Amino acid sequence: MLKFVHQAIRDIRTTGSVFPSSPRLARAMTNSLREHRGEKKILEVGPGTGAFTEAILSSLRGHDTFDVVEVNPVFCAHIEGRLLTPFRAHHSSMSIRLLCAPIEEAALEGGYDFVICGLPFNNFPLALTESIFARMLQLMRDGGELTYFEYPGMRTLKRPFVGPQGRDHIAKFKAFAKKTASSHLVTRTLVVANIPPAHAVRLTKRHGVLEPCSASMKTS
Repeated sequence: MLKFVHQAIRDIRTTGSVFPSSPRLARAMTNSLREHRGEKKILEVGPGTGAFTEAILSSLRGHDTFDVVEVNPVFCAHIEGRLLTPFRAHHSSMSIRLLCAPIEEAALEGGYDFVICGLPFNNFPLALTESIFARMLQLMRDGGELTYFEYPGMRTLKRPFVGPQGRDHIAKFKAFAKKTASSHLVTRTLVVANIPPAHAVRLTKRHGVLEPCSASMKTS
């Protein structure tokens, strides 16, 4: 907890919150992994201190594959030492890798059945959000599932305080989210037992669709 708070205060833009995600949110984010039958290939993007990583590890079976991508080297060292190394020692049949890099630059082959993302998109420029979404969708198989989280009402709360440029960003982000939902199958689960309450957003990739039209490109 203290490690997460320290990193959040140091870089709120990439950490996204001063509180780690709750076990209830972690469970909602990983429900589909526990329900899946057969081998699965999983990618986690932006795990932070590993709240979702623990839930993912508990869902692994047989010869599952699990790749983790985290840009923060402090979090990478924490996840590797506390979670991944001990797990590998008892589950040699599974391929488990940690890559310390931005997701856009990570050396990954793709074909993932599930992508779990803990990145704070509310804090990102829209162009970066679009780039990350495009990369994650590219790495997923058709019919694969991407799960990320949002704080409901956060953009509405920010709106009076961000000025014209900030409000323009919020409008473009809403357009991007709407286009994403129309391009793929998207459902939301509200998790109240989290600080703050959050939606677990589940996106199922439709055949042949990689990324929605860019709201920022259309208005630039």
